[in-house]
Amino acid sequence: VLDALVYAAGVLGPVMTIPQLLKIWVGKDASGVSAVSWIAYVCTSIIWFVYGVVHRERPIMFAQGSWIVLSVLVAWGVILYS
Repeated sequence: VLDALVYAAGVLGPVMTIPQLLKIWVGKDASGVSAVSWIAYVCTSIIWFVYGVVHRERPIMFAQGSWIVLSVLVAWGVILYS
């Protein structure tokens, strides 16, 4: 059960970022969004992803891989549209 919850959290967490992505990329509006924060999220997610790879923890790799992609998109959008 715990493994299923971890995978669910690994999907739901990044999915909750989609409204932010839409605001930035579709609306071309990054007002109030910090590029520094999102770049920091990318860096911490990379550390967690590497940890997951080293320890062969698929839930960590899956969740953090998703966060890396979405956080990069948010940070890039903030840089472009600020």
